[in-house]
Amino acid sequence: MKKMELVRVKQGTASTRRFSSGNTLPLTQLPFGMASFAPQTASNRGNWFYHPDDRCLEGIRLTHQPSPWIGDYGGLLLMPQSGVPETEPARRWSGSRPEEQVLRPDYLRAGFLRSGAVFELTPVQRGAAFRVRFPEDGRRAYLSVLPVGGDFVCAWDPDRRVLRGSTSHCPPGRAEGFRMYFVLEVSGEVLPGESLSGTGGYHLALAGRELEGRLAISYISPEQAAENLRQELAGRSFDALREQAADRWEEVLSRVEVETGTQEELRTFYSCMYRLFLYPHKCYERTADGEALHFCPRDSSVRKGVRYTDNGFWDTFRTSFPLLTILAPKELPEILEGFLQDYRDGSPLPWWSSMGEAGCMPSSLIDAVIADAAVKGLLPRESLETAFQGMLYHANTAFPERRFGRNGVREYLQYGYVPCDKEPQSVNLTLDAAYGDFCIAQVAHVLGRPEEAEYRRRAGNYRLLFDPETGFMRARDTGGGFRPEFSPLRWGGEYTEGGAWQSSFFVPHDLEGLAALHGGREALLRKLRQMFDTPPVYEVGEYGTEIHEMTEMAAVDFGQCAISNQPSFHVPYLFAALGSQGETDFWVEKICRELFSSADDGFPGDEDNGSMAAWYLFSCLGLYPLCPGTPVYIKGKKLVRSARIHGVEWDPAGFDRWIPHDALPVRK
Repeated sequence: MKKMELVRVKQGTASTRRFSSGNTLPLTQLPFGMASFAPQTASNRGNWFYHPDDRCLEGIRLTHQPSPWIGDYGGLLLMPQSGVPETEPARRWSGSRPEEQVLRPDYLRAGFLRSGAVFELTPVQRGAAFRVRFPEDGRRAYLSVLPVGGDFVCAWDPDRRVLRGSTSHCPPGRAEGFRMYFVLEVSGEVLPGESLSGTGGYHLALAGRELEGRLAISYISPEQAAENLRQELAGRSFDALREQAADRWEEVLSRVEVETGTQEELRTFYSCMYRLFLYPHKCYERTADGEALHFCPRDSSVRKGVRYTDNGFWDTFRTSFPLLTILAPKELPEILEGFLQDYRDGSPLPWWSSMGEAGCMPSSLIDAVIADAAVKGLLPRESLETAFQGMLYHANTAFPERRFGRNGVREYLQYGYVPCDKEPQSVNLTLDAAYGDFCIAQVAHVLGRPEEAEYRRRAGNYRLLFDPETGFMRARDTGGGFRPEFSPLRWGGEYTEGGAWQSSFFVPHDLEGLAALHGGREALLRKLRQMFDTPPVYEVGEYGTEIHEMTEMAAVDFGQCAISNQPSFHVPYLFAALGSQGETDFWVEKICRELFSSADDGFPGDEDNGSMAAWYLFSCLGLYPLCPGTPVYIKGKKLVRSARIHGVEWDPAGFDRWIPHDALPVRK
């Protein structure tokens, strides 16, 4: 069976604002593609515009949304209608049968009961080919092209049968001057359509009952959108493009061959593989001469070079990028160059990029992605020098906009920690900064730079927050005192999406040092066991209300280990790192068997751009990147019968507890 037949793109889509089973979208998209497509079932839920239980459709949405918490940009809707076409979602929505929909990485098919139309789509990097068929029922057939938000305009060219348009759809303040341009070209005869005053959309009237079309987008210009259509869609049939998309996905998914005990385990594994390769998105285009260009959100200019976006490093540095160093060694260098482009364009290195900087989550954890690539030799020296300068910049500069750099960096440099009376989330900001400084030291070592010693010293600043009386990392104020009225169950305040239990074990670069603070390895092991034994109760603390991460932790019986969120990802592997392999094996297998599946509710929390999928994949393969920025993996129990990466068989059980990166098999 082909790998793509195993993928369920709806994995994790049965989510709401208050409870996440992934917070994913069922995306039809090429790996790392610039254009993604998904059904829109209910826009009145805002960014949760798709739910698998809905029996309605408001259209097929071009989307770039990396997370409902970040939002979408550059969106539009395609919707077949008949009779009198409607514009507003409340009036145009149609019934649909979810069981009859076909949602795959390479292909989407959905039926609209109201019009009787069947809509099909297959993706290319910067657009899609589509076709729509209507029944012979005497009603006038339309294809409506509708806005998602922003200033939306379009105009029909009857001579060339092309609809040209653009939208400024983008969250406020993120990328001023942004517009997405599109070209929609149709085959066959069409009638004069209807331009929609007030919305800028268009109802394209069909002369017959079938229509084929090609859609291409650009962030640069209308002319570049037409060039993208020429490069990726012109002269190729729908079926040929679908085969091309299927072949691309099959190649990517086949980079890992596994044997498992059940078909469901295979479906879960390859659905997670699909998730890994969705993000980050390409954010550049090529001229007719092959030169790469991109829209620069800093000043709305068009500049040379590649760019990538739609990625949050606070989540993805832990698992996604370490796994891509193994499974995408050819693509990853270009992706990293795309991140460095922001710095070359005059901005700090990205933090949480979604077209422009979203500034969501704390800290500048791209440091870990760069360090991991550096120690694995995936960046040329010239690029690594640029990256190093960018790392030094945000590690020592307080930026006027809080969405850039390290929040609290001025105080961190003064005190060695971020004081709680100066910044919220001060514990996580301090721990992240100490680890980031370690990553800077790693890059300095690779480059032979004298700054290495200083940043290795700074990497030990985590010690300043440890409270030996409670055994937790606690907030200090500018006077050096711990914040009073401490409770390890209280969330928020000095902690990010957690409390003391979820935040106090993040010292991946110095586990021996953390153990020494606790009184030795055995003492730290006892603390970890207490974490899993403590009931999953919580106090809402400074959040003032329950957030979905609290609900998700409490929904399963893993104590205070909130495996539903990234800060706890490494915790089960700490047992093995401290010498208790059996406890790691027990907890990892229990988590994988009980909390992951290929179903609509197949994740225990936000999937977050491949990070949770990569955690599962690593765990199945029997290794884990405990400290990105070092070329080693910790061994776990392999949960698949056999694994072959790029055609090379290997068995983690044959290695010692720590697996050097160069001990992994050479790819053929």
